[in-house]
Amino acid sequence: MLEAPEAALAFVHCSEALLVIDKPSGLLAVPGRGARLQDCVASRVQAEFADALVVHRLDMATSGLMLMARGAAAQRTLSNAFARREVDKRYIAVVCGQLPSPGGDGWGEIDLPLAADWPERPRQKVDVHAGKPSITRYRVLGHDTMNDCSRVELQPLTGRSHQLRVHLLALGHPIVGDTLYAPPHAQARSSRLLLHASALALPHPLGGERIEFASLPPF
Repeated sequence: MLEAPEAALAFVHCSEALLVIDKPSGLLAVPGRGARLQDCVASRVQAEFADALVVHRLDMATSGLMLMARGAAAQRTLSNAFARREVDKRYIAVVCGQLPSPGGDGWGEIDLPLAADWPERPRQKVDVHAGKPSITRYRVLGHDTMNDCSRVELQPLTGRSHQLRVHLLALGHPIVGDTLYAPPHAQARSSRLLLHASALALPHPLGGERIEFASLPPF
């Protein structure tokens, strides 16, 4: 397990209704079980903003933009926006191998249902019989032939646990540094998971106007 970063969180946006945080890789989004897993984005933010409430989460190993609401009313509004798929989330990842570029407009779609892999928890798996509908759009940003990897942009249309990681594995191109899903040689290529939440676009919880935030990946 990665050690939780000691550096202070970076706030991308602070207002009376919402907070946008740039989460480092290796820090939990919310507390885990046991005293060792209490340090997290939520507790650090709530130490500074007592009314901050979680709206969505990122995996511990994933870095990037995470949203928190200021107060219960803003949390309900933002949670409803997520439920209605009014929030556009984008990620950048580096995957193993030369992922082919989709045709057409350059975007491909992975439509594979996902379910918990109970004997191997917390792993998830593709399950065409019992899985929940899961859709990810992707486009290839570039290929690195020397290191045999590809940089991709990802747009999850659903929010299943480990969705991006399992969908890319299903394509045969696991994310570099993924200790849950990538083979050992791909895990060894990076000390962290090369997955970053790079952009958020959503309706403002007070006025409803469209607002956008961005974060450059540190890889």
